[in-house]
Amino acid sequence: MIISEQKPFESMLKIIQNGSVFIIGCNECAALCHVGGEPEVLELKNQFIESHINVTGWIVLDPACHLLNNKRLFKSVNKEIDDADHLLVLSCGNGVQVIEELYPQKHIISGTNTLFVGAEIQRGIFERQCNLCGSCIVDDFEGLCPISHCPKQMLNGPCGGSMDGKCEINKDFNCIWDKIIHKKIKMKKIDSLTKIIPPKDWTSYKKYQWRDQYKL
Repeated sequence: MIISEQKPFESMLKIIQNGSVFIIGCNECAALCHVGGEPEVLELKNQFIESHINVTGWIVLDPACHLLNNKRLFKSVNKEIDDADHLLVLSCGNGVQVIEELYPQKHIISGTNTLFVGAEIQRGIFERQCNLCGSCIVDDFEGLCPISHCPKQMLNGPCGGSMDGKCEINKDFNCIWDKIIHKKIKMKKIDSLTKIIPPKDWTSYKKYQWRDQYKL
């Protein structure tokens, strides 16, 4: 699930100023994060109206990142969209860019910050699990990821500030390397820690041609 947070209302208001706006939500990840579902869209609509901003309409897509499905859904609100100076999108960055592709002539505003891919560890509480870095290395760490779980993204052991299994950056966090080492010991793979992991290849996206399409 893609985790996002809603941007401050004041920052959105500053961009829109005296213009009109059409609000677009997402009924999947953004709704589950309580940043872009119908309640959040309606609340934001009321805030704009109270701030004397003309809201031409709103819609909640299912989901915002589905290009073909959105073409059908938008037919019912085309006039409201035409009347708007801005399209405010409450979804992940993927959904925002899908909307831009559908309406390239419109000014698109992202109403959220896309944070990470997370797992629901408790009802409504999500934990960062994946940074979508493009070249997965969890095979070297028994299924655990030092990229997404370590603030310093240490690849060859814990940093010097790690102490008693806790992270130097935040003592409330467990050090992922403490967990990796204990799992290696339990699985009798401690010798594999002598393998030096090279710097992460952050250019892995270059393996793919721009705008390639994939059928899943």
